[in-house]
Amino acid sequence: MADLVRLQKYFTDCGVLSRRAAEAEILAGRVKVNGTVASLGDKIDPDCDRVEWNGKTLRAPVAQVPYYLMLHKPRGYVTTAKDEKGRPTVTDLVRDLHARVYPVGRLDMDSEGLLLLTSDGEFANHLTHPRHEIPKIYLVTVTPKPTADQLAALRAPMELDGYRLRPVTVIPRAENVLEMHLYEGRNRQIRKMCDAVGLKVTRLCRVAIGDLKLGNLPLGKWRHLTEDEVRYLMPTKKQP
Repeated sequence: MADLVRLQKYFTDCGVLSRRAAEAEILAGRVKVNGTVASLGDKIDPDCDRVEWNGKTLRAPVAQVPYYLMLHKPRGYVTTAKDEKGRPTVTDLVRDLHARVYPVGRLDMDSEGLLLLTSDGEFANHLTHPRHEIPKIYLVTVTPKPTADQLAALRAPMELDGYRLRPVTVIPRAENVLEMHLYEGRNRQIRKMCDAVGLKVTRLCRVAIGDLKLGNLPLGKWRHLTEDEVRYLMPTKKQP
């Protein structure tokens, strides 16, 4: 008998969905274990239990070398492995890899820049954990030109949707361009913060995750992370 694993982790092991997306599918009643609708928190034995998602049986692949990618995401692509509305997804841009990977965290459809994709659930969960301390760095073009009061408001403690945000570093880089450092990834956080102080975001590009920089990677293209880059993002990670 294999060790029991949480159902949402099994989805990441199969390279199908992130844990967060899998949890949503479980809560929506679209996942069954041995023919019974699953509940959040269920654990399974991958060697014995049959997991179905939307009527299809999931199977974890035979152990293989995990993939770690950096993608320069363009606007207009949804950060998901599959979109029910038929919109283009970021996984469409890495089809030439011929392996299943899924995005780490989110970058909304109207945003662009550095996005990580992986087949390694442990790596993805480490980077999306609330205690993860490496900042995500964005260049944000806004209108009108920010005033001193607006900059101060962006740097001050802020609450959005009933949640107290962690402090954000805001550095003016040009007349209408701000560099913003985030230590968490609330849904559309930068856009909502700017809207709250009277600024409209006209362009949002993630340019780095800590010391990992987008650099000159062309728009819409991807590359493998180096072993040093993987270790930087997850120091405890052992390379196969």
